[in-house]
Amino acid sequence: MKIAGSCAAILLATALSLHGPIAHADEIVVVAPERAVMPAAAGEEVTKQPLFGYLSRPDASGKLPAVVLLHGCPGLGPHEIEAAAALKSWGYVALALDSLGGSGACTAIAPGVAAEVADSYAALRYLAGQDFVDSGRIAVLGFSMGGIAVLADVERGKVERTQAMHFAAAAAYYPWCGANLGDMTVRTLILIGERDDWTPAESCRKMVAHESDGALVRGPVAGKPVSLTVYPGATHAFDSRYMPPTFMGHTLEYNPSVAHDAETRLRAFLAEALGEPSTTN
Repeated sequence: MKIAGSCAAILLATALSLHGPIAHADEIVVVAPERAVMPAAAGEEVTKQPLFGYLSRPDASGKLPAVVLLHGCPGLGPHEIEAAAALKSWGYVALALDSLGGSGACTAIAPGVAAEVADSYAALRYLAGQDFVDSGRIAVLGFSMGGIAVLADVERGKVERTQAMHFAAAAAYYPWCGANLGDMTVRTLILIGERDDWTPAESCRKMVAHESDGALVRGPVAGKPVSLTVYPGATHAFDSRYMPPTFMGHTLEYNPSVAHDAETRLRAFLAEALGEPSTTN
C-alpha cells in the first residue's frame, strides 16, 4: 500500500530501524478511516486522522489466530513492534495500533484509555474482515494504559455489551485494575510487578479477589477465569528496554528474566485460549 501521512511515516521508519526492509507480510495499514481521539484542550481543534496500525503476519496459509496490540501512554514505539514480531514468530497475526497518532497521553490517561478501547474494537472488525484471519480467534493484548483498555474491553456489562463482535481472549501487562470488578467475558491474563509504583499490583489482587479496601464487594462472579502473576522485585514496564530508569516520577526497570517468564506465560496462555497456530515461522 502507499504510505500516507506523517504518522504512517513514523511507524514505517521505526519498523525499518528495528528490522531492516519490511517483508511483504509486514506493512502499515489503515485500520479505520478515523481513529478515536482524545478531547481537545480549550481553544484547540480536534483533527480527525486515520487509525494506522503495524500489521505483521506469518508466511502461512489458511485462517490464522490474531492479536490486537495496545500501547502504553507514550504511544506506539519499538516495544510494541518487537512484541508484534514475537507474536508473528509464534504463528499469530499481530496488529499494533497507533491510537495516539504520534503524540503521548501520559498526562491524560483516562481519555487515552477511552481512545484505545474504541480503536481496539475497530481493529477487531478490521482483522475479522481479512481472509487470512480466523475471526473467532482474535485476542487483545495491552501494555500499561493499553492494559487498562484491555480490561475495559472485556469486562461484562461495559463496552463489550455494545459491540457486535467480541475478543476471544485478553492479556494485560502492568495495568491498573482499580476500575474493574473482574467479571470478564473471556479468559484474561494479567502480568504485573510487585514494585510497580505507577499501577500498583494490589489493585489487581483486589480485583481478582473481588475485594475493595479489604471488604468483600460481592460473591464469586460468573465471568471467565482471570490469571494474575505478580513478579517480586519487578517494576512498571519490566519488559521494555526502551524506557528511561525514571519516567514522570515512576521507577521503570527492564528485567530480562521477568520479561522472559512473562513472554513464556503469554505464549502458553494464547495457545490455550486461541488454540495452537497450525504453522509458525
